[in-house]
Amino acid sequence: MTVSAVSSATTASTATTSSSSTSSSSTLTSSDFLSLLVSELQNQDPLNATSTTDLVNQLTSYANFSSQQSINSSLTSLASSFSSLVTLNSVNYIGHTVEAKTDTSTLSNGSATFGYSLSSAASDVWITVKDSSGNTVYTGTGTGNSGSNTFTWDGKNSSGTQLADGGQYTISVTATDSAGNSVLNYTTVTGTVTGIDTSTSTPSLTVNGVSVSASNIIGVTS
Repeated sequence: MTVSAVSSATTASTATTSSSSTSSSSTLTSSDFLSLLVSELQNQDPLNATSTTDLVNQLTSYANFSSQQSINSSLTSLASSFSSLVTLNSVNYIGHTVEAKTDTSTLSNGSATFGYSLSSAASDVWITVKDSSGNTVYTGTGTGNSGSNTFTWDGKNSSGTQLADGGQYTISVTATDSAGNSVLNYTTVTGTVTGIDTSTSTPSLTVNGVSVSASNIIGVTS
């Protein structure tokens, strides 16, 4: 006889215990597990008693179950502490100018500056800027130096019209070497951190009006 095959008497005993609680729970607790084991022993068939091997296996399962609950509780506490630590460290970024891995920036004072990193020199670099609706507002070429490159968009669309400040724009970069292989590592923006968003499990920084994960900060320039 196993814990999963407890007799009707065991089920009745468990139901009675559950009904006495002011709130129900679908989670099996350590006490529940032990109660099932004791009930099994109390209601086992004398002519077909639980074998020593089965009992040892069940006791081992109980020990493992209890340990796992303790580990889960510790991990939850650790995750909470880590989140608080990340938030505390993120506060230090406020007011500083940072460089972060992202592809979106807010048009400010008629321009937006982006960066991109290349693993090696590129023979062709093509840059596209899109608005928040996904419409292309600019296309052009960029520098292809190995390492960091900078691109400043003047805020004008393909018709030469100056777009209003405040809009968010996304850059995409296609960079290939002479053999046609992509050499793009990532794109970046540089801006001042003006706030922190802690509504999610991973705090985000507000950089140029755009939410950026703290883990994507790759440098502090001032």
